[in-house]
Amino acid sequence: MKAFMDKDFLLNGESAKKLYHEFAKNMPICDYHCHLSPEEIYENKEPSDISQLWLSGDHYKWRAMRSAGIEEKYCTGDASPKDKFRAFAKTLQYCIGNPLYHWAHLELQRYFGIETPLSEKTADEIYEKANQAIKNGDFRPQSLIEKSNVKYVCTTDDPIDDLKYHKLLKEKNLSFEVLPSFRPDKALNINLDGFGDYISELSKASGIAINTVADVCRALEVRAEYFNSAGCKVSDQAFDYVPFEVSSEAELEEIFEKGLEGKYLTQSETDKYRTAVMLSLGKKYSELGWVMEIHIGAMRNNNSRQFISLGADTGYDSVGDCEIAKPLSRFLDSLDYMGFLPKTILFNLNDKDNTVLATMLGNFQSAEAESKIQFGPAWWFLDTMDGMTAQMKSLANLGVLGKFVGMETDSRSFTSYARHEYFRRIMCRLIGEWLDEGMVSYDEEIIKEIIEGICFNNAVKYFGFK
Repeated sequence: MKAFMDKDFLLNGESAKKLYHEFAKNMPICDYHCHLSPEEIYENKEPSDISQLWLSGDHYKWRAMRSAGIEEKYCTGDASPKDKFRAFAKTLQYCIGNPLYHWAHLELQRYFGIETPLSEKTADEIYEKANQAIKNGDFRPQSLIEKSNVKYVCTTDDPIDDLKYHKLLKEKNLSFEVLPSFRPDKALNINLDGFGDYISELSKASGIAINTVADVCRALEVRAEYFNSAGCKVSDQAFDYVPFEVSSEAELEEIFEKGLEGKYLTQSETDKYRTAVMLSLGKKYSELGWVMEIHIGAMRNNNSRQFISLGADTGYDSVGDCEIAKPLSRFLDSLDYMGFLPKTILFNLNDKDNTVLATMLGNFQSAEAESKIQFGPAWWFLDTMDGMTAQMKSLANLGVLGKFVGMETDSRSFTSYARHEYFRRIMCRLIGEWLDEGMVSYDEEIIKEIIEGICFNNAVKYFGFK
């Protein structure tokens, strides 16, 4: 047996080892999509212990713990920090094959200097060692970001956000930038409770009296301009599938009134409203030179009982199976036909759609940017070894892998940057195998450019970061 997660972890040949250690390992990180809190980054508080750092808000870990039969009090409840850590350690020893198993051990190694595998047997020892490392070291958010060699952090922010903490962070002399991303989901989710209240808040934030769908679009444009002034270069939207259903202006206003009043809307009505707003937003993103990210395929809040008890983002989401090709094509085509298709990154959560997205890219490329339409990295339920490998193979088979913008964390954890190392090792393993099999010629200058590009350089150029 090989040593457990040593320096050559996942690197199954000499080519893979060379690619990782010489080209990938020390590249900076461009985290162009995450859910870190700009307030927490600014306040820069030391975590009280490893449980707060690791387990608070981490629905990946909670899902695994529930699947291992752990009581809820050890996940979101009032169990002590040490008991929660013990429960997670007991779970982890059974999570072989799950990326959590690798992520947790990479984080222990890289941030705490702990090489001992985590299990029920070693939980107390590692809990004490990790907490001693926190006590004697610097585990504040800014330090963890700097230690991880991160240069750009794009948080996920609502259009009504005042971006106070982004502005305050800009005044600090940090080695990295924290930039906002524009996430208009609440303005798009006309079918959900609270839509009318949100539109009132959007009206206040934008200074636009909102009485029509056109007013919604104008208010979002005003807020996008505000975000742009704060350095924003990214928008992000999340859908089961990308909607595309056109309607008359009169019908749109009827739908909007129903939404404001909290009345029931059909899926068709919801899609008509979303289509109108998204076409307006896509045009604005193009004018601003932003990148439009679209995350497709999450089926959220499946467990009604736990949603009522715990709320959203607590580990009760899963993969949807909607048909996505035709409406996505019509949406992109409409923007392209008008001359307003922005740079776009398409993310799928169901791997059945790998070929759909990998082929969709080629329909709308142009010389405006290298791989203007990108196949986003495997995320959430797909950021496994198999999921990452399959995404890169699909892109390589059907597109241009060498211009891929690479990994993002999509995380709320300040130690999750170990996921970039995981991704880079898997990427070098894949390309190393192709080299070893004679499928790729070894021109060191070209291979180095490709590896460093996927790690960091491609994203910096694509997003226009300085």
